[in-house]
Formats: sequence, C-alpha cells, structure tokens
Amino acid sequence: MMLSMTAFSRQQLEGDWGSLTWEIRSVNHRYLEASVRLPESLRSLEASARDRLRKRLARGKVECQLRFIAAAPEQGDLALNEALIERLLEANKSISAKLGGPTDLNSIDILRWPGVVSEQNLDTDKLESQALELFDKALDDLIANRQREGEAMQAMLLERLEGIDEIVKAVRTRMPEILAAQRQTLEDKIADLKAEVDASRLEAEVALLAQKADVAEELDRLDSHLAECARVIAAKGPKGRRLDFLMQELNREANTLSSKSIVADTTLSAVELKVLIEQMREQIQNIE
Repeated sequence: MMLSMTAFSRQQLEGDWGSLTWEIRSVNHRYLEASVRLPESLRSLEASARDRLRKRLARGKVECQLRFIAAAPEQGDLALNEALIERLLEANKSISAKLGGPTDLNSIDILRWPGVVSEQNLDTDKLESQALELFDKALDDLIANRQREGEAMQAMLLERLEGIDEIVKAVRTRMPEILAAQRQTLEDKIADLKAEVDASRLEAEVALLAQKADVAEELDRLDSHLAECARVIAAKGPKGRRLDFLMQELNREANTLSSKSIVADTTLSAVELKVLIEQMREQIQNIE
C-alpha cells in the first residue's frame, strides 16, 4: 500500500456539552513533524494525540487542531475562576505601572480570557475520551485520503517504469545495428579517401569505437534499478526515501547513456528516460 503525504481530514461531534471539531492537515516532509493545537481546557490531550499520530504515520508535516465550543448554560449564573481573575487584574496593574498610565481592560476582556468562565457540570473525563475517539476517526479519514492519492501515484509510477523498460529494451535491441552502421560509415569514409588501410588497423578502430559506445553495463544497471523500484512499490511500509534514492541512480545511468551516445536515436532515448525519471521523482516527493 502506497501512501501520499498530502491529505486533509475534518471530523465533528455534537453533544449536550457542546461541539468538538478536529482538523488534520498533512503535507510532504522529510521526516514526521507534528504540531497539535488544543483549547486550554483540553491541553492534557496533547501527549496522547502525538502518540497516536506517531503510531499511524511515518513521514509528513502534520498539523492537528481541535476546536471546542461549549454549550450555553441553560440556567443559573456563570461559574467564574476567581483566582485567575485576580491574577489577571494584578498583571494589568503591573503593566499599567510600567507604562506610566492605566491600560484598557474591561470586564468583557476578562470574560473572554481562556479559563475565566468555567463550564458548569462538565464531565472532563468523558469529554477528553470523546475528543480522542474523534481524533482517531479523523486520523482514519486522513490515512484513507492518503491511501487514495497514493494508489493514483502508484499507478502513475508503474506506468512510467514500464515506459523506461521499453526504452531500455529498444536501445539494447538496436545496439548491434548501430555498431554495424558505424563500422560501415568508417569503411565508406576510408573508401572515399581512396586510402589503403591495414585490415588489422581497421578492426582496431572499430573495436575502439564499439568500446566507447558500449552501454551494456548501463542498460543492465537500469534493468536492476527498475526491478528494485517495482519491489519497493510492492513492499509494505514507507517507501518514499528508497524510491527517491533509486531515482538518483536511474538518472545517473541515463546521463551516462547520453554521454556514450554515437547516434541521434540513442541520445533521444536518453532524453526520454530523463523525462520519465523526473516525472517519477516529482511524484515520489509526496510519497510516505
């Protein structure tokens, strides 16, 4: 199973206590880098959320945010955190003294401060449990989205691998013909010059030309890298880093093939190889 590192998930839960909403965004990254943003009343969930994330994902920059909107109290007065209010007032006095004048702080500002208004009859343990269950659902949805995109990427990669394999086979098939044509070209040039050339010298020149143009080793290594790419794609677990390395190796062999080219057809084949490899490399940057 191939997973993309780019995905989004949003899950919401309504209850008599209010509403919870998880949003998880994931983009490509060399390692797993997670950030978790929580409301003050549910700050204790951060460690559990990070642990769940590490167990399910291997790579990607993942941003998780939880929003909690408490239900409005049906009756009775608001429960105020008197100790927190006192600390806010003392802090305001200290800031005013340092600034040399009063600072604007009214009752509305204080009421908006996180934790000042305590929700009455709120079962914190139940709320935390439901928030984590909702996080698991959001994570399931994120992974499902990653998998769907990963399947599309896998199909594209396999198609490009097949294209590269066809080019390699075509070059290997044509090499004897190319070398024979080069030998004939060399003989024709000698004939045009009406020069006498020792047969052994001619064979030596042809052998040298064949040695410079010999790409059998490069073609064999391309076959080997293609087989390894197919194996990695079919294997379980993260595969992005390994595939990225293989793209570098494929590109190296394509460059060597181009440098050894003695006819336009082989040069064009090398260019086509590099185009396909670059298309694969761009997609692999988003694979876990």
